[in-house]
Amino acid sequence: MKTILTTGSNGLLGQKITEKVLAEGRVKLVATSRGFNRYPVSHGYEYAEMDILDVAQVRFVIERYQPDVIIHTAAMTNVDTAEASKESCYELNVSAVKTLLSLCEEKNIQLIHLSTDFVFDGANGPYKEEDAVNPVSYYGKSKVLAEELLKTSTANWAILRTILVYGITNDMSRSNIVLWAKGALEKGQPINVVNDQWRMPTLAEDLAEACLLAVEKNAQGIYHVSGKDYMSIADLVRKVADYWSLDKSIISEISSDSLNQTAKRPVKTGFVLDKTIRDLDYKPHSFEEGLKMVDEQMKSRK
Repeated sequence: MKTILTTGSNGLLGQKITEKVLAEGRVKLVATSRGFNRYPVSHGYEYAEMDILDVAQVRFVIERYQPDVIIHTAAMTNVDTAEASKESCYELNVSAVKTLLSLCEEKNIQLIHLSTDFVFDGANGPYKEEDAVNPVSYYGKSKVLAEELLKTSTANWAILRTILVYGITNDMSRSNIVLWAKGALEKGQPINVVNDQWRMPTLAEDLAEACLLAVEKNAQGIYHVSGKDYMSIADLVRKVADYWSLDKSIISEISSDSLNQTAKRPVKTGFVLDKTIRDLDYKPHSFEEGLKMVDEQMKSRK
């Protein structure tokens, strides 16, 4: 049985990987994150505090647990923060990958690295894995720089690019578009939603499953991992309203330009999933199925 080490285990994807491993026992898990463990169950796996910017600590943890695979989920993902704090973004999204890669090369560890649809400019989505990257934000650029590091590495690596991940954990320290829309509409708060950006939202459980499939199948190269439904952000929010029978009349459609966001967003991303479905046996849920899973999890936690 392989031992995997996850970075960013307190995040949404990190917690879903822990959840899957505990439920299915397909691998041994070492979960790592900054600070204390926020996952509610502490047995059945190892947890180690690890700040991915602390090179000595990263080396210590990896040498202690000797993983076969590292799934690297930790990153700065707030697009506007990345644009405003380029140096911090570079440290988290590029320098940390350099550190992990050098250790993976030295110790023959496979690296599975999470990337994003924001490596593309959004002019010609949905995208295949081999399509040319052309980021329009610094966040996207940082993820391209990290991808380039992997491509020139002698380590065994795979890149999983994903889109707009949603889901719920026990301690939702950070929201996502589904929870934000549901929460605002339940409170009767009017919301503005862009109608000129298109995405394929990804259920966190699907992405966690893709990570474990990549481990099991010793995936190499780039894979696109998302939900299977293509929609505008405005349509996405309306679907959330429909699912929970909330008032759609307080949703106002606006253009991206009117938001004056710090960072530019790609217009139409989305992925062609054929390679991932074929090579990894990936089976994404529909958006409605994803919302149903989120709803059931919310009910079970009350």
